[in-house]
Amino acid sequence: MIAARIKGATRVLGKSQGYIGLAVRDELTNCTVNGPSTPEMVTAWEPTPAELAALAAGALVHVRIIGTAHPPILVEVGEVSKT
Repeated sequence: MIAARIKGATRVLGKSQGYIGLAVRDELTNCTVNGPSTPEMVTAWEPTPAELAALAAGALVHVRIIGTAHPPILVEVGEVSKT
């Protein structure tokens, strides 16, 4: 997957630590556990042609979290680009 620049990005994470840098959009959500106005970060990813073919053939999406503690996350499909 290729980290994409998400529309409305508010900051870039990791670049100062030597990573490529991940654009994030800060939002607030109504969380059933943490309540209204819970902060969240949204990122965008673009699958490569080989990854698209693998997904179409039934491969699963894997999410890797660096470290030993796993924060709550959602994985979903964004809107279709109109370019």
